[in-house]
Amino acid sequence: MESRHSIHHVLLLVLFGLSALCQCSATGVEANQTAVLLVNASEASARRIPDTLFGIFFEEINHAGAGGLWAELVNNRVLFYLSASFLETSGFEGGGPNVPSNIDPWSIIGDESKVIVSTDRSSCFDRNKIAVQVQVLCDHTGANICPDGGVGIYNPGFWGMNIEQGKSYKLVLYVRSEESVNVSVALTGSNGLQKLAAANIVAADVSSWTKVEILLEATGTDPNSRLELRSSKKGVIWFDQVSLMPTDTYKGHGFRKDLFGMLKDLKPAFIRFPGGCFVEGDWLRNAFRWKETIGQWEERPGHFGDVWNYWTDDGLGHFEFLQLAEDLDSLPVWVFNNGVSHHDQVDTSSILPFVQEILDGLEFARGDPTSTWGSIRAKMGHPEPFDLRYVAIGNEDCGKTQYRGNYLKFYTAIKDKYPDIKIISNCDGSTRPLDHPADLYDFHIYSSASSVFSNARHFDSAPRRGPKAFVSEYAVTGNDAGKGSLLAALGEAGFLIGVEKNSEAIEMASYAPLFVNDNDRRWNPDAIVFTSSQMYGTPSYWMQHFFKESNGATLLSSSLQANPSNSLIASAITWRNSLDNNDYLRIKVVNFGTTAVITKISLTGLGQNSLETLFGAVMTELTSNNVMDENSFREPNKVIPVKTQVEKVSDNMDVVLAPRSLNSIDFLLRKSINNNVDTASVLKSSC
Repeated sequence: MESRHSIHHVLLLVLFGLSALCQCSATGVEANQTAVLLVNASEASARRIPDTLFGIFFEEINHAGAGGLWAELVNNRVLFYLSASFLETSGFEGGGPNVPSNIDPWSIIGDESKVIVSTDRSSCFDRNKIAVQVQVLCDHTGANICPDGGVGIYNPGFWGMNIEQGKSYKLVLYVRSEESVNVSVALTGSNGLQKLAAANIVAADVSSWTKVEILLEATGTDPNSRLELRSSKKGVIWFDQVSLMPTDTYKGHGFRKDLFGMLKDLKPAFIRFPGGCFVEGDWLRNAFRWKETIGQWEERPGHFGDVWNYWTDDGLGHFEFLQLAEDLDSLPVWVFNNGVSHHDQVDTSSILPFVQEILDGLEFARGDPTSTWGSIRAKMGHPEPFDLRYVAIGNEDCGKTQYRGNYLKFYTAIKDKYPDIKIISNCDGSTRPLDHPADLYDFHIYSSASSVFSNARHFDSAPRRGPKAFVSEYAVTGNDAGKGSLLAALGEAGFLIGVEKNSEAIEMASYAPLFVNDNDRRWNPDAIVFTSSQMYGTPSYWMQHFFKESNGATLLSSSLQANPSNSLIASAITWRNSLDNNDYLRIKVVNFGTTAVITKISLTGLGQNSLETLFGAVMTELTSNNVMDENSFREPNKVIPVKTQVEKVSDNMDVVLAPRSLNSIDFLLRKSINNNVDTASVLKSSC
């Protein structure tokens, strides 16, 4: 439905900060191509873009959560290592932890004449039975004297713990011994020589498992620090469930602040979680199971993500993902396993227990705090229900034998109990109708830059009625992408302009993957690259900033006349800036070609008095000297958006689009003098 109010505006001087000032015109610029962009801002041409169009997708891949967004510093805090035998099946049980086992990445301090470290099944936690046993053979007196500082074990974290001077870190561990203990706890440099924080655990009676909490204050900085547990007292000490968290996580919710901030800056309308292939697993026994990821962290068994080949302790679990969505002011989109993995499937005749598990998960998220599963959520500190409105039944499973049968069982059960929840099918409905009911359908695209760019028109003929598309994974990959190139970002930007223009048929879109720890690249490229202490956005991350104001904005009619026309794509929107409460008209144009283009912009339908006050705009450009340029820790801002002021503007004006560039032009809008239209109601009206 079209907007009920007219869009009559005039353009004023842009008031927000600028990084540079310049006149944007064709003067002195060599260009052998021209184009005309016609934008109609009248009521008849306008329609509302879905509030949910652009969001983010989080998958536990590349150590995105464990060792990334989830701020836990100890790697393998449950002191358990997955041995090869864990992957073997025995009867009805899909394997389990065995002892003795490798404690990697924990390492031993001292040689075997001074200390012996092993594992046993003596933990007090029923779902995490492995504990580490440290036999201290030396002493502070006698024939076998301990070395200075004592012997013990240390943990290097995820490729180094980032310890910063002046900050506090909460250490939690469990200890047991038949004798009194004197254990020194320290945060040190990577070689163990520089001491950044220290404390002692002195206890006369720890014959039963005893929880110890210590607040460590850092007196120095080292991004490659480690946690040490040492003793110089002969005897046997058991340790279990060792955790170290910075105290300055976002709202105390456990999210690393700098990485969280990069997500928040994108203004995502939704967050899809926790995968991806991470949800499926290569085998069902290693799929993500939400019930194993809630409650106190000490009782979470963790699991081996066999698709991306690393262990996660599931500290970042179902509750934390829902909390993350709430903290981002985003809608959660829960992707759950439907009884299908990469290599095995549950027959539809046996799927009902899986269905019940998902119904329980929905009750955990949305149920009354007195309900069975809602009460557990309340005990975890969130009595109010989470705003869960979307679920996806599986990931990339449409072609699997059991998918359709299983899907219908989940669909019927969920709609019966939660009729308002929108359900996403894995089957593509963009070119032919689905053969099963759904509210949305998944669409994934990974390809070369030119292919992704050309797919901007893929949804031109997609159905406008029935299920909407969820482009839940898109990215340029292969040689064009490198580790995150400008070329990749331009191909993706062109595709997203197509998504925006076809938002009658598309409800959501998100880039993939979101994060990569630079020490564990399982997939290239990614939006955000980080280590324990550093981070930067790739050009694909910065590209998404051009679209973050589109959610709930008004799409204007626009047409582009160019020769050749296959290297340019453009769109136009009006949007409300929450910072200054002003309305803007934004034009976005991608020049995918290798030549600069002089583009004449013609604006119509702005209102009777618009020409009298058209005199200011801001142009933002994403480009670089080489289309394969990338950002890096050495040059994190090599390819980022640059703002310049356009001082002389009119409703017919020329701009120069640099070759291989993404551009936006923001015009400040005001109601005409004789116009009584409420601009806010226009931008917020429903379609």
